[in-house]
Amino acid sequence: MTPADLSLTVLRAVRRAVDENALRAPVPARVRVERTRPGGRGDYASAVALQLAGPAALTAREVAEILRERMAGAPGIGRVEITGPGFLNFTLDASADVHGLLHRVREQGLRYGHGDALAGEATALRHAPEVRAAVTAHTVGALARAQGAHVDVLCDGAADPEWARLGIPADAPGRPTAPVTEIRPVPAGATAGELLDRLGPDASRWGLLRPAGHDRAPLGGELLVQGEANPLFLVRYAHARTHALTRGATLLGITSAPGEEPAGPTPAPRTRALLTLLADHPAVLLAAARHRAPDRLARHLEAVAQAFFDFHDAASPLPVGDEKPSAAHRSRLALAEAAGTVLAGGLSLLGISAPLYL
Repeated sequence: MTPADLSLTVLRAVRRAVDENALRAPVPARVRVERTRPGGRGDYASAVALQLAGPAALTAREVAEILRERMAGAPGIGRVEITGPGFLNFTLDASADVHGLLHRVREQGLRYGHGDALAGEATALRHAPEVRAAVTAHTVGALARAQGAHVDVLCDGAADPEWARLGIPADAPGRPTAPVTEIRPVPAGATAGELLDRLGPDASRWGLLRPAGHDRAPLGGELLVQGEANPLFLVRYAHARTHALTRGATLLGITSAPGEEPAGPTPAPRTRALLTLLADHPAVLLAAARHRAPDRLARHLEAVAQAFFDFHDAASPLPVGDEKPSAAHRSRLALAEAAGTVLAGGLSLLGISAPLYL
């Protein structure tokens, strides 16, 4: 169950309570759920009961109890608890969570996380004739289009012909027909040609997009280091490693099985950490689009890559030594392949290649 799925489940519980006259309050357009903070309970939490308490003329805990009754046994939710003044805390059902998540990633492929949350929205992104502004604007445009928005990208001046080598398409001609958003990150301090000569297109794009727009972009030789200290290498190596696992599994006659639990009824912590990041991927893509912040996606990919290696080191997806291939290996392989899909899809939205060998 993704955060978006959980939000819809809570919203349905609110509608049901209102329809049954157990709750007299306006149904909100959307319900916000967020990752439980340190010290909290469960996987996710929502303050919707506090939001509805006033209009319903009830205490927040009374509203929370009404909603909890209507969410008991909902698919994908293992437990609903009430804490504090009336916060709803959700512990997801591990088996349903894993089964649905891995199937979604496999079925949707590189489009996993794309959606229609911004459908019907139109915007124009205008940027200065500077390489970091151009790369950022076009990447934000790609993120927004992946969520269903219509986006034009406009440049304040003449485009640099070298931008094409960075994968930047031509800007939209003419005047904008939608509200304009200015994209003005801290300038790179170098031209596209200079960056390409030193770093090549992939490292240049990562170096320009990974820092937040208000921060300076480090664009030195560290972006070319072939080691785990280089986040770009870590992300691309993790992706390549997932494909190496698939190739090795094929030689051993093992196929992945996303319907089986990677680590029994309760996944091990490192398995759970990776599953959580994969489930969060759609929300990260939407937030990166809404906030015009491709750095959010870059940081998320780093976290997925690190979690993948932690998972891999704790429980190999392939038999080791005298081990016989088992259902556990098939399910671990499915999780590894899902991680590779998310990494490839995220890199694609950033305009960066995801090699199969590295």
